[in-house]
Amino acid sequence: MVLFYLHFMKQLFLFILLFVRISLVNAQQVIPLYGGNVPNFKSSIDEEKSVIGSDSVLRIEAVQKPSLMVYLPSKEKANGAAVIICPGGGYRIITFEKEGTIIAKKLNEWGVTAFVLKYRIPNDKWMLHRETGPLQDAQRAIQIVRQNFASWDIDTNRIGIMGFSAGGHLASSAATHFQKNYIENPGNTNLRPDFQILIYPVISFTDSICHMGSRENLIGKNPSLDKIKEYSGELQVTAATPAAFLMHATDDKTVNSLNSIYYYEALIKNKIPAELHIYEKGGHGFGMYNKTTNDMWIDRLYNWMKANGWLDKNKN
Repeated sequence: MVLFYLHFMKQLFLFILLFVRISLVNAQQVIPLYGGNVPNFKSSIDEEKSVIGSDSVLRIEAVQKPSLMVYLPSKEKANGAAVIICPGGGYRIITFEKEGTIIAKKLNEWGVTAFVLKYRIPNDKWMLHRETGPLQDAQRAIQIVRQNFASWDIDTNRIGIMGFSAGGHLASSAATHFQKNYIENPGNTNLRPDFQILIYPVISFTDSICHMGSRENLIGKNPSLDKIKEYSGELQVTAATPAAFLMHATDDKTVNSLNSIYYYEALIKNKIPAELHIYEKGGHGFGMYNKTTNDMWIDRLYNWMKANGWLDKNKN
């Protein structure tokens, strides 16, 4: 009886903790990405759930109904810049708080309007084409922000995309595949982000340096060479690719830092402005705080955005 009571209390505590955490990440506005039918939709089975792991990190699983959470800066600080944030999770889950809402609130301090993207997790059970689902959601997020710029007092020339880990793969895909519409775009809205911010990103799907879990979850266990090339960001950079800020750790054993290095090299070869920061230590998935150094990568990002004019006060 005592053991049953203790187990019950533990489960109750976890439930309350989850409820509180979800409440704390609530944005000023939550926008479903698609007002009508979700494109590339196959099944109506709703398996989405939020989980707090033993590491106290909030994760969302089995996302099928994508949305955009809006975080507005104070009117006094607002400068017209906007960033769409794609949390990581290996295309298996979404590390929603650590690589999403916490970052959004930091960007708000800089006067940036932040949008946390809860994109669909690729799965054959609920998608007709699993590899295009997340990219559709990223393009739709850019489309929504650009079309509704006046509602949030956003400069349409300062809309960036940011991604962590597999979310970095999604962000870099949006930055290199914008010339193809993966969604309906009757108004021909510009789907190109003006800049990209990639934090310990998955970039390449080539065998030698890829994060195999992300690759298998997005394009399957036996992808063709053409498909691998199509979703390897370093092979898709052109002269039209937007400017980039990249950060990684040398000792990242989950996503090889060569992902960032090869992407940076491709950017430089195409004369794209880029800045790359690689820390000696830090591992993977540390979010905003790399505990192995007193240097804050988020401060380096602020300096980069400031130097490039992304944080200039809106002149509209």
